[in-house]
Amino acid sequence: MTDDRPVRCSDAEREQTTKALNNAAGEGRLSLAEVEERVTVVYAAQYRHELDAVVADLPAPAPRPSWQPLLLLAGHQLVTDFGAAPPRRKLAVGILLMFAVAAMVFLAMHGVADEGEHFGHR
Repeated sequence: MTDDRPVRCSDAEREQTTKALNNAAGEGRLSLAEVEERVTVVYAAQYRHELDAVVADLPAPAPRPSWQPLLLLAGHQLVTDFGAAPPRRKLAVGILLMFAVAAMVFLAMHGVADEGEHFGHR
């Protein structure tokens, strides 16, 4: 059994709907007058279905690309390549990483020791 009772909308949902309307105007799908009319309805809305009706004739927003799959793939590739690397290359990478960490520690300590003075700025 489904619950068909209307659900009240939140301020965040109103803002999200308003953003969708502004994006549609920026894409040339709505005139400024249409946006103004619809935004008035958005802020008067009490229920989610009222917000849905305001943007029903607009296309759904395109999915935003996510960096997580790309970063996971790059990390996997790095681990795979590093595991297959010759011992001398592993040693060289280890030494470079130690120097990089030492440099970061040095810069962090330098910033703390100078009491907030960074790169000549006070």
